[in-house]
Amino acid sequence: MNIAIFYGTETGNAEMLADDLSTALDEAHETSVSNLSDTAPDALRTADLNIILCSSYGDGDLPASAQPFADRLEAQSPDLGGVRFAIFGLGDREYHATFGSGSMKLADSLIRRGATLIGERVVHDAASGDLPEDMALPWAEDIIAASHHG
Repeated sequence: MNIAIFYGTETGNAEMLADDLSTALDEAHETSVSNLSDTAPDALRTADLNIILCSSYGDGDLPASAQPFADRLEAQSPDLGGVRFAIFGLGDREYHATFGSGSMKLADSLIRRGATLIGERVVHDAASGDLPEDMALPWAEDIIAASHHG
């Protein structure tokens, strides 16, 4: 399966996670990793599945590298019908009012343009002590399994 992994990051955590995920999935799948800041919305059409890793920043805003992508989505408002994506958020539950809302805003924006969310959006809690990759890898494998059947 051709899987495109995109990350939106402020401090680099989502980027490291994207690289880890790509390495883990690379044996069984064809993967690519891209920064959302360099991504055009139409790029989501090329893979069988798009996995988006996105942190939140400030008051639940998109991180710096995801903002240009979100701006392009707004400006171009492309029809993303047929695009399948999964989204994994990185957050900190100490900011409970806005926990994981960066990834939620991005997911909503994609869904409004016709893209299909596969599986559920989960958010890793930085305060949990668990490593994000320990949560993201089983999540991604479940999504991939589900997308084979759905």
